[in-house]
Amino acid sequence: MSMFKVNVTAVNQEREEMVTPPISARVDTGSELTWLPAELLTSIGITPRRERLFTRANNAMLKRPVGYAIVRAEGYETTDEVVFAEPGDMTLLGVRTLEGFGVTVDNIGKRFVAAPSLVVSARLAASPPENR
Repeated sequence: MSMFKVNVTAVNQEREEMVTPPISARVDTGSELTWLPAELLTSIGITPRRERLFTRANNAMLKRPVGYAIVRAEGYETTDEVVFAEPGDMTLLGVRTLEGFGVTVDNIGKRFVAAPSLVVSARLAASPPENR
């Protein structure tokens, strides 16, 4: 789990001029999804699409709505599912967003490091057989 914060903005995918102000979020490689305050997401027209069930570290279960947004931080951008965080919830930048950014986390330097994406199987149709 990471222990540093970055400024994050969310953008409405359908109206990209609608952007949240930057908000400080903890980089959390232990969290699958990104959690942003619900009032910020709704203020730019992002609407919940469904509810998801989450398990906290103490095994308590909770439900939160999720929607879709363009997420930006540290010069990176991706489209992702975001959790509508309620008061008392932490603001987190989750691992799926980090993967969408194409970065790994340098916890010592407290920064993102661009990383190539892995491909399980890729085959170029025009390549010679010895290169397949």
